[in-house]
Amino acid sequence: MPEYDFSGKVAFVTGAARGQGRSHAKMYAEHGADVVIVDVCNSMESIPYNLGTRDELDATAETVRDEGQDALVVECDVSNEDHVERAVDQALDEFGQIDFLANNAGIFTLAEAVEMSEEEWDQVLGTNLKGAWLCAKHVGNHMIERGEGGKIITTSSGYGLVGGLLEGHYTASKHGVNGLTKTLALELAEYDINVNAIAPTGVDTPMMEEFVEVYGDEVLDDVVELTGPWNIFGGGMIESKYISEAYMWLSSDASRYVTGITLPVDAGLSAK
Repeated sequence: MPEYDFSGKVAFVTGAARGQGRSHAKMYAEHGADVVIVDVCNSMESIPYNLGTRDELDATAETVRDEGQDALVVECDVSNEDHVERAVDQALDEFGQIDFLANNAGIFTLAEAVEMSEEEWDQVLGTNLKGAWLCAKHVGNHMIERGEGGKIITTSSGYGLVGGLLEGHYTASKHGVNGLTKTLALELAEYDINVNAIAPTGVDTPMMEEFVEVYGDEVLDDVVELTGPWNIFGGGMIESKYISEAYMWLSSDASRYVTGITLPVDAGLSAK
């Protein structure tokens, strides 16, 4: 693992109760950053699988503290501006600064675009795209006022680079993330704030495991048959740590002049 020195830095990580978010939080701590750990810790009407719980969020905090770093736990619905504003205020009250925003919170379901409900569309777009914008808005304003730059990174998806069968809402949200990333990069460059996105392929997380339990292997096999494999190296879904490594690089000085990009960590998904 490359060595980065994030001592004295603070990372704000959404969707951190488990999966990729927990991996990012732990890796920030391994490199010396304190971490604000954010998750909704609640169910959503149109999402048929379990979302992260408060116990899981607390467990993520312990992984950060095990690395010798401080952790602040915040329950927050990133699609609600009042929630986001309060979460950022709590972080600033606790640490006085936010150096890295890891916009990781995301949800998805399977449904044909002409059949999905309005609620299903709104909740996916609300979390994945509106939530990314709201966090970037409030953390970005802090970074501007502080005047010491910063890094804003959002989890897009391989389906933000291609079409995603049965995932019109999810695919639209991730294409939107990529466009938002480019605009924010242009608008925030004068404040020395880098803005980038990462586009993973399928990642082996608890959410994906529950997703498979709900929809079944056959549905996912049909998706893969029509869109091609998520991993052209011949394996299955990849591990969260490889997405976290990309987060760390984009948070480091090594990526000083990288901004406005969507970095595929997709095992060749977008190369087909």
